[in-house]
Amino acid sequence: MDSMATAADMKLATLFAGIAVVLLTGVLFGRIAQSLRQPIVIGEIAAGIVLGPSLLGLLPGDPSGLLFPAEVRPLLSAVSQVGLVLFMFMVGWEFEKRLIKPHVGMAAGISLSSVALAFGLGALSAVVLYDGHDTVNGEHISFTAFATFMGAAMSVTAFPVLARILSDHRLSDTRVGTLALASAAIDDVLAWCMLAYVSALVTSGGDPGDLFMIAIRGVVYVALMFLVVRPLLDAITWRFAGKERWRALLVVLCAGALLSAWATTWIGIHAIFGAFLFGFVTPREPAHLLVEHIRRPLEQISLILLPVFFIVTGLGVDIGGLTGTRYLELALILAVACSGKLLGSVIPARLSGLPWREAGTLGLLMNTRGLTELVILNAAVSLGVLDGQMFTMMVIMALFTTALAGPLLPRGPALEALRSRPEPAKT
Repeated sequence: MDSMATAADMKLATLFAGIAVVLLTGVLFGRIAQSLRQPIVIGEIAAGIVLGPSLLGLLPGDPSGLLFPAEVRPLLSAVSQVGLVLFMFMVGWEFEKRLIKPHVGMAAGISLSSVALAFGLGALSAVVLYDGHDTVNGEHISFTAFATFMGAAMSVTAFPVLARILSDHRLSDTRVGTLALASAAIDDVLAWCMLAYVSALVTSGGDPGDLFMIAIRGVVYVALMFLVVRPLLDAITWRFAGKERWRALLVVLCAGALLSAWATTWIGIHAIFGAFLFGFVTPREPAHLLVEHIRRPLEQISLILLPVFFIVTGLGVDIGGLTGTRYLELALILAVACSGKLLGSVIPARLSGLPWREAGTLGLLMNTRGLTELVILNAAVSLGVLDGQMFTMMVIMALFTTALAGPLLPRGPALEALRSRPEPAKT
């Protein structure tokens, strides 16, 4: 009994040590990323890859395996999933319809065009990639699920990372900045809907009857969220705010996000969809009080938990395992990812009257995938849609497309010219 307790204690101690290394490495790489004009998240994702088999695992004695042994990885995964659910709740909560309303026509046109072209090219690339990745952990994956996922993965734009890039370059209040944010917001909603479909498709095993039941339960769930949960949350929020019971409200919202994630998992849709929708229906008023007492504490929690998500992602990335043929597939994935979002954004932007410089900048911004892409990729792994090599290539694509924006965005007089074009007047 004592030896079992000691083994359990050492298992937890190893988990604590691993998380400590993750946090410190994430801070270091985040600072390096900032010095290279990159978002912090780029450094944190890179830290996860470095600590995994791609680099640390290649050293003598396999330090990666010692830090993150097989028996500890399920615990790491559980911690990362809590962080992921809370992050998705924040993404849904921070989704602002007011971003879209002032220029809904142009934003919708740009978003739908970029999503349609990226999705189409992604699904088309699946024709080439499918035969080499149609089996995951001994289970055969349907072409429909694989192709739909590839389309969804190519379509996404990382709204949180995009907002940070715009802030760092002081483009948030410019015409191109607000259009990018509005278009990315629409992109993300479409991407989550596509992921929900893939999740339902995989869970049902392609059976039309099961898929229909998942769809029915999903519609009922969404209706309950808007018709019952939303007004209930509004009443609770104002009641707790009036009595300054912020800790209780924080607990209620976190519990609600976790329960909503459980509900969508039970329905047959991935947990992140439930967390996102719960955030979407959560009230945003009184704004200044909620930001100070709820959002900021949740952001601090994410600072601790999200790096664990990055290391769990990094442990699944094995760059050394890619062969010559896989590098050709990676080149195809990068070409499809960049061309779909760039052309799909630049062409409608030009047709809407934006100059080439603004249209090109918009295309670069819409091509950033960052953390949102990792969320989708990890969901695909948990659903059994991606094998290890495809996961590695898609993570590299997410890093590459996000890192492009920093060095390629206009500088000097060209950047000042963009800043001189303010956000269009709201209607």
